[in-house]
Amino acid sequence: MKKIVQKQLGELLVEGKLIAPEHLEEALKIQKQKGGLLGQILVSLGYTTEEAIAQALTAQYGFPYLPLGGYEIDREVAKLIPENVAKQYGLIALDRVGGVLTIAMSNPLNHQAVEDIEMITHMKVQVFVSTATDVNDAIKRCYKA
Repeated sequence: MKKIVQKQLGELLVEGKLIAPEHLEEALKIQKQKGGLLGQILVSLGYTTEEAIAQALTAQYGFPYLPLGGYEIDREVAKLIPENVAKQYGLIALDRVGGVLTIAMSNPLNHQAVEDIEMITHMKVQVFVSTATDVNDAIKRCYKA
């Protein structure tokens, strides 16, 4: 039986040589002080790119990558997740087929987020990886009045 090892995003990026261990330490300190998503902090510091993070998650865990730039999102589906929850976790609902909700998120290793979405929507969640910028842009598009 294959044991699934749960890793944090930071560990994955260090092991994949996308960032140096000291970059991770610096980003974690900033996250502790100011909050925010680790991937976005690393990108803002210039240590990696959103695309590199998305590709690392895709390669390591097999999450499918979905660029959201030209993706038409059904606002009714997006609104199954409250806006504050979508922003907090950096995710957006894309599609619903029966009892399955497809979401895109910048950090699919956040199992708490997935559990919360399943609890809020009473649906099984299918996860795609997208960049934080794509997700934030999609949130702005879907929740604006």
